[in-house]
Amino acid sequence: MSDLRKIIIDDQEIEVDPALTLLQACEQAGIEVPRFCYHERLSIAGNCRMCLVEVVGGPPKPAASCAMQVKDMRPGPDGAPPVIKTTSPMVKKAREGVMEFLLINHPLDCPICDQGGECDLQDQAMAYGVDFSRYREAKRATDDLDLGPLVETHMTRCISCTRCVRFTTEVAGISQMGQTGRGEDAEITSYLNETLNSNLQGNIIDLCPVGALVSKPYSFTARPWELTKTESIDVMDALGSSIRVDTKGREVMRFLPRNHDGVNEEWISDKTRFVWDGLRRQRLDRPYVRVDGKLKPATWPEALAAAASAMKGKKIMGLVGDLASTEAAFALKELVTSLDGEVECRVDDAKLPAGNRSAYVGTAKIEDLDSARNVFLVGTNPAVEAPVLNARIRKAWLKGATVTMIGEDADLTYEHAHAGDGRTALTDAAKGVSDEVKDAPSVVVVGQGALTAEDGADVLAAAQALAEATGSKFMVLHTAASRVGAMDLGAVSEGGIAYAASAEVVYNLGADEIEIPEGPFVIYQGSHGDRGAHRADVILPGAAYTEENGLFVNTEGRPQLAMRAGFAPGDAKENWAILRALSAELDATLPFDSLAQLRQKLVAAVPHLAKIDQVPENDWTPVSGKALGSAPFGSPIRDFYLTNPIARASEVMAELSKMAADRAAAPMAAE
Repeated sequence: MSDLRKIIIDDQEIEVDPALTLLQACEQAGIEVPRFCYHERLSIAGNCRMCLVEVVGGPPKPAASCAMQVKDMRPGPDGAPPVIKTTSPMVKKAREGVMEFLLINHPLDCPICDQGGECDLQDQAMAYGVDFSRYREAKRATDDLDLGPLVETHMTRCISCTRCVRFTTEVAGISQMGQTGRGEDAEITSYLNETLNSNLQGNIIDLCPVGALVSKPYSFTARPWELTKTESIDVMDALGSSIRVDTKGREVMRFLPRNHDGVNEEWISDKTRFVWDGLRRQRLDRPYVRVDGKLKPATWPEALAAAASAMKGKKIMGLVGDLASTEAAFALKELVTSLDGEVECRVDDAKLPAGNRSAYVGTAKIEDLDSARNVFLVGTNPAVEAPVLNARIRKAWLKGATVTMIGEDADLTYEHAHAGDGRTALTDAAKGVSDEVKDAPSVVVVGQGALTAEDGADVLAAAQALAEATGSKFMVLHTAASRVGAMDLGAVSEGGIAYAASAEVVYNLGADEIEIPEGPFVIYQGSHGDRGAHRADVILPGAAYTEENGLFVNTEGRPQLAMRAGFAPGDAKENWAILRALSAELDATLPFDSLAQLRQKLVAAVPHLAKIDQVPENDWTPVSGKALGSAPFGSPIRDFYLTNPIARASEVMAELSKMAADRAAAPMAAE
């Protein structure tokens, strides 16, 4: 405690870290200081001047609390603690002056502005604004920017806080936004009028304290006070980002990030943020049964009877799709295994060993990347597999970490050493490791691109050997939100995904990323009319992830809860309830009648699933493998925007996918 320093804030004495800024010290004391440009996850700009405070004994003018540290304050007389005032007449007058300047050119757009009701400028104007203007000159106006299909701009509202510029440069790692000019001519602009090329660009909508940057797909559709807010988690990738689902009536209107320091900080990817329109399209809202080669609408009793008659006495294979909750996977496993069938969750044929959590999850937490000095990426491109995780690795790189990539080279938004394309480079990386690397905190991240080939188990063993040789923590970066939870349940088959070809009946729980061969009778349970539904003989419409309470386990092994924000359309039911109803039809009734009872059985089978939002410790158990060949690693994701049925139903994702393809195909000028 000796390195703390005493200061007095508004007659309240507290002890704080001398490296804190005055603004952070005020927050520790529970005193709110208004700000526009300051953000705790971005560099300090100090250019809005709204956070002015009075430093007693300092210069006879207010100080910007975001840009001054506690250690820079002079003590009072006879060594008394320094004194800060946040409510003195000097501070009030200064803040009112700043607000008056900010409102000089700000348009009177509040009735039609999408930021209305959740606008920092509105809130601070209530506290520090005046009800008249002394400004008689013409207001300044600026042209709007075209940043692409996601972010809509109204640059006349901009107050030049530069949060968007700092985010895109520091966190997203792109350099397309900047500020030009000085004084009244200063404006935020994009380089050569380029649109933004980042999977994280939507975060500048949240960062903008005024209505200069708003969501283009959401514009003019709802006011914040009309929306019902539900705290949930994202399933578009395996990171499990904390989100808030805003609904209006039955419809999801938008997704916003929630702060979670251990997972996504306060960022989400663009797919997470803008995929909500896919929840409305291509929905399965009634059961179907194939009659004479064509799918015909059916009632629930008819569909369940058709499924049950097809399953009785047959060789059954259950497939767990990428978006299935752990409860649904558990219900499927219990039902299929009671009928002597097998269940498989590794639908991409990843060679993940059942029962060895250190091999299919690892030993690293996501936040271990923050302090890592060395990061080894094996067969993974986190920029498309988990963009928010990639931003975390970039943060470590900015602090001086060395990133080594083994696999297909790609633009990761930060400099990295490309050690090679595949298996030879992985084998070589574990040889002759320097003491400097061994002694520094390191993380090995293995992607699904390294584990889905025939020798995936050998690659996994080599990656674990690299972790041992470098003294690194180990992380498996999954691409499917359901995968770790289903692996925890033991939803794996001896023969792997190939077993489906020999099965007489395939029960497909939302696995839309694979082609099921001709032959088996297919029962499809899912939310969208995607590839799996086209192949199906019976379709049982299920709820999407925003329409039922569900448990998901993220890529680091952290159990998380997705909460219901609305109800499934038409006759669609919750996924666990469909399986419970089908089990009764099969005379193999599952031993639960409610979600609460199901979770009791689930936790009894896998106790660590009860520890919500905690990362269990995994005992290190290396797997054995044979020597590797020299083949390169592939990428598990061909199109970031179209990886699941919800995304493929989204018009916004389709537009982004086309733009990405056009950008990749555009000819490059000769250097």
